Amino acid sequence: MLEQMGIPTFVIEALTFFVLLFVFVIGLLVLGTIILYVVDRTQTKHAVRRNFPVIGRGRYWMEHIGVFFRQYFFAMDREEMPFNREQRSYVYRAAKRDDTTLAFGSTRNLHDTGTIMFANCAFPTMRKDAVKTREIEVGPYCETPYRTSALFNVSGMSYGALSKVAVEALSKGSAKAGAWMNTGEGGLSSYHLSGGGDIVFQIGTAKYGVRDENGNLSDIKLKELAARDNIRMFELKLAQGAKPGKGGILPGEKVSEEIAEIRGIKVGEDSISPNRHPEINDLDSLLDTISHVRSVTGKPVGMKTVMGSFEWLEQMLEKIHERGIESAPDFITIDSGDGGTGAAPMSLMDYMGLPIWESLPVVVDKLNAYALKDRVKVIASGKLITPADVAWALCMGADFVVSARGFMFSLGCIQALQCNKNTCPTGITTHDPKLQRGLVPSDKAERVANYIEHVVYEVGVIAHSCGVKEPRELNRSHAIIVQENGRPNAMSHMYPDVKVGEQLAKN
Repeated sequence: MLEQMGIPTFVIEALTFFVLLFVFVIGLLVLGTIILYVVDRTQTKHAVRRNFPVIGRGRYWMEHIGVFFRQYFFAMDREEMPFNREQRSYVYRAAKRDDTTLAFGSTRNLHDTGTIMFANCAFPTMRKDAVKTREIEVGPYCETPYRTSALFNVSGMSYGALSKVAVEALSKGSAKAGAWMNTGEGGLSSYHLSGGGDIVFQIGTAKYGVRDENGNLSDIKLKELAARDNIRMFELKLAQGAKPGKGGILPGEKVSEEIAEIRGIKVGEDSISPNRHPEINDLDSLLDTISHVRSVTGKPVGMKTVMGSFEWLEQMLEKIHERGIESAPDFITIDSGDGGTGAAPMSLMDYMGLPIWESLPVVVDKLNAYALKDRVKVIASGKLITPADVAWALCMGADFVVSARGFMFSLGCIQALQCNKNTCPTGITTHDPKLQRGLVPSDKAERVANYIEHVVYEVGVIAHSCGVKEPRELNRSHAIIVQENGRPNAMSHMYPDVKVGEQLAKN
């Protein structure tokens, strides 16, 4: 009939093909629906699918994509967790050297309990009177102390948890900005060294990178690392914010041959660290281990932990005076209970450990009470990604601030919450070459450096507005917090400065 109408044969054949294809596809859909119906109706694990075959599957799909709908369409600028859109936007703009100024007033609620503000003075510091951030010495009793003015640095993120391109970008960017980079517990890779900057080597509970054949701490490997000029300090990890009381977790799908060789583990198997250092079971063995690593390496050795109780800290400070202050850790990194770049059980991620806002001032006060604040430097970590966060930590007594997730944002992280999988869409936490292709280290290194420089500059702006000449002169009188009654109060009233040696005098 179509031929009689004068329609060419090839058109008729094409129409026939598409009709048959359509019928075939419809047939497959019908067959697939029947199969899904039978599967859903007979399975016993999901009540919704059993009662509402096929269409019940839509619930799980909607639940999955709901996360992204809330992030991009429904969440207000300052209400999203763990980081809101305004925080992420600041890092993105700073990393790109875009304009970070705002117009028409703040969208931040300045009346909520716990809101932090700063006390500007009548006569701010003028540029001609400002001075560079002062240099601090870490490890005065070491053969090779570390002297640095670095204020804002890269916190511990392992190669393995992060991709090689992400580690390379962080290494090159932090070096360019004069900041240090912490290796995380996954050991030292060539990507950490690619930038040539200062490195803090973290010793995790599994001793990755410094373990012998039996998994014990190797003095030989410690000496090899210490021989590198840019390995400036060693950090003994006791706990991290994402999972206090549990060791690191690297899913087997992320354990490549290279990562396995660096860590000294098997390819493709889950890399799960012990929940503590097996040889450290009391305060004496903790201080012994710190002293041992310091004597072997000749470099500053500190520890990283999350505060829960403070009793053990006081006991340790007392022991330090009994043994001599040279036995003290050269620094303490205080991580926040709401940390979280790593994979962790929700029970620990959500409920274990104090946030940095509560723990930092107390730790500083304890050190002052035992006259050890000058001896033991304090590094603050955990959700401190904006200049205001960093300035607050300095007000509370921190000597340095480190960030992990802030630097992930500077690399382009979109908070897709895929860190515990191998599917990170921005190439930061995946080892899939196709996804890593999107992260160009040379480009992202510039953004890392920009981010550091911008944060340090704006912390200086805050400091000068408070009337001091450089950021490390900030103190608790410069920070204000909103109370439950809605009235602001100076942090110096909430946490009055402890007299140096006050506790020693009582003892």
